[in-house]
Amino acid sequence: MTNEAPTVDGTLLLDEQLCFALYAAQRAVTAAYRPLLDELGLTYPQYLVLLVLWERGETTVKELASALRLDYGTMSPLLKRLEAAGLVRRERSARDERSVLVACTGRGEELKGRAERVPGTLLATTGLGTAEVTRLREELWGLAERAQGAADRTR
Repeated sequence: MTNEAPTVDGTLLLDEQLCFALYAAQRAVTAAYRPLLDELGLTYPQYLVLLVLWERGETTVKELASALRLDYGTMSPLLKRLEAAGLVRRERSARDERSVLVACTGRGEELKGRAERVPGTLLATTGLGTAEVTRLREELWGLAERAQGAADRTR
């Protein structure tokens, strides 16, 4: 008699699920970011918004939501909290009244300097090397693309 669990195609064992491994990894990575972002006074989603704004500069809410793969209903309260904290400003576009532009304030730009240490600190605390991170990121983007294709085909 063995103590090995049987393996079957289509298994319903939790630890055999790709989705659960991704979920657990995402939660663990977010938890590892938390103390670093707490020092900045940011939540993880707020940090992601600022990353896009630091990279692109002023952008529309629609473009920001697309970049972060979030819906408008999620973006609006997130941006309101960042605006209340004095880190971003929102204003209607002069060219298109339906469009809202978002940009960092001076305070939001100042935070960028402090945030620049976050990625390196996270790598150091997790023990991941640059090559490993690059490989993981490429594999995850490939998976995201395939999964999005599958989701689009079922709509």
